[in-house]
Amino acid sequence: MRKFNITVNGKTYEVDVEEVGGVQAPVAPAPAPAAAAPAAKPAAPAAPKSAPVAGAKQVTAPMPGTIVSVKVNVGDTVKADTLVAVLEAMKMENEIFAGVDGTVAGISVSAGDSVNSGDVIVSVN
Repeated sequence: MRKFNITVNGKTYEVDVEEVGGVQAPVAPAPAPAAAAPAAKPAAPAAPKSAPVAGAKQVTAPMPGTIVSVKVNVGDTVKADTLVAVLEAMKMENEIFAGVDGTVAGISVSAGDSVNSGDVIVSVN
């Protein structure tokens, strides 16, 4: 048994800790480095990013997260209930809808981008 003093929220406690299996297991040698993996093929090109368009309705991220996919392209006609992007936050996928009728004037994100609450995802005229 080993004795230790532990302080929690300003109050000190004396504790006894029992050592289990007093013999330490030998440490395994480090494995040999693996051969380098071949380079991955580049993914399909993402939609081109653009700055938020002045005067356009801006569809913003409702919460911080990562963009999983962008479902529209610049020039697409959208209705208020059109899915424009999928945002992953807290291990859940959230669908982001246009909210207004119009034409997509700009896309400010691409798949894999991290966004904060209020960041512009898509601009709609």
